Amino acid sequence: MDEALDEREIMVLECIKDSEEPIGSWSLVELLEARSISISSASIGRVLYRLERLGFVEKEKYKGRVLLPAGEEALTKARAIQAIEVHKERLDRYINSKVLEDYIMVLEARSAIERTTARLAAGNCTEADIARIEGILVEQERRAALGESIADIDIEFHKGIARASKNSVLESLYAIISTMGQQTRLFEYLRSRISSPYRVSHRQIFEAIRAHDPDEAERRMLRHMECLLEDVTKYWDSHEDQTDI
Repeated sequence: MDEALDEREIMVLECIKDSEEPIGSWSLVELLEARSISISSASIGRVLYRLERLGFVEKEKYKGRVLLPAGEEALTKARAIQAIEVHKERLDRYINSKVLEDYIMVLEARSAIERTTARLAAGNCTEADIARIEGILVEQERRAALGESIADIDIEFHKGIARASKNSVLESLYAIISTMGQQTRLFEYLRSRISSPYRVSHRQIFEAIRAHDPDEAERRMLRHMECLLEDVTKYWDSHEDQTDI
C-alpha cells in the first residue's frame, strides 16, 4: 500500500498527535475547519480508515484515535519532505539537465548523502531491512546477468539503504535526488559507451551493511560513487576529444 500522505492526512495525524487524549472524528472535523480545511464526516472516516490500515493510528473503543509510533515516524518524514520541496525546483534543474558537469554535481551531492546513509544503515539496519535490500540486490544481479537495464532497481537499492539508515531527512533527500529516473539511466548509458563493466560494488556495500561495519560500508559507498564520477569524467573527456577533431 502506498504510504505517501496527502495534506489532509498529515493534518489529521498532527491533530491526533497534539491531542492529550484519544480524539473522535467529529472533533477532528472541527479542528481541521479551524485550519481552513473543509472536510465531511464521511471523508474524515475514510482518512482514518486508511491511516488505521497503514498502522499509523489506532482506535480506542468508545474514545477515539491515538497516534502510533509508525504514525509519528510517517508524520516526521512527511514534514521533512515538505520542507525540502522548497528547494526541489533548483535541484530538479540540475537533475533534468543533459550537461555532464551538472551530473557531476548531482553525483557529488549523492556521495555526500549516501556515504552517511550507508554508515547509518550498517549501524541501524534490522533483519527485515537486510532481507529487503538483499532481495533488491538479487533481482539487480539477475537483470545484469541477462543484459537487462538495472536503472530502476539501482534506485531501489540505494533507497533501501537510505530507509535502513533510520534517518528520515536523509531518506527524503535521496528520494528527491532519485525522482528523475533518467539520471540513473544516463549513468548506465555512459558506462556502456565507455565499456565500463557491471561492478560488484553493490554486493560489497551490502555485505558491509549486513556485517554491521559502518566504516567499511561508508568506504565501499564512497568508492562506488567515485567510480561513477570516474565514468562520467572519462566519457566527458572522450566527448571533448571528439569535438576538437
